[in-house]
Amino acid sequence: MRVFLRAAPVALLLVALSASSASAQAAQKLAFIRSSVLLEQAPGRAEAEAQFNKETGGYREQVNRMNDSLNTMITAFQKAQATLSAAARTARSSEIETRGAEYQRRTRELDQRAQARQAELVQPILDRVKASIEDVRVEGGYSFIFNMDQGTPILAADKNLDITDRVLAKLRAAGTTRPASAAPTPAPAGVTRPTPPND
Repeated sequence: MRVFLRAAPVALLLVALSASSASAQAAQKLAFIRSSVLLEQAPGRAEAEAQFNKETGGYREQVNRMNDSLNTMITAFQKAQATLSAAARTARSSEIETRGAEYQRRTRELDQRAQARQAELVQPILDRVKASIEDVRVEGGYSFIFNMDQGTPILAADKNLDITDRVLAKLRAAGTTRPASAAPTPAPAGVTRPTPPND
């Protein structure tokens, strides 16, 4: 899961939501959250990760097969090269280079597809987390809510200002219902996507 949501906290780096001009004149109220906790415990996270692993399992298998085939070709060439003519060695080397270039190209393509699908699965979770943070901000009258997990310049803070548990409770209360406007995206070519279960 660390890999699955590795880039997600960046979207929650700093939730700096300015208060209205009327409340801005009063003392500003600050709080912080720990995005790693919110993202790890967010409803729907485990299901999204399982869906991602299921859909990208074929990618990993294809890359592994290509890698094994390339390694087998290289090993066979290394064993036989002493007995090959110069022309045969050149031809086999060229074939290995071509196969290696194809392996690299296909690996990049599959990695891009996997990253795009990961972003699709993670985005609804991030949207719900952000909405819950905003709800707690409004309810608590906070001017700013900082994320203490990602490169914050704040070195120390009063633990009483940590509202992670409140945001998590709000997030859980909201449930995992997908908004009606969120239509499923088509699967990449050559990948069969199972129908997701109803939340």
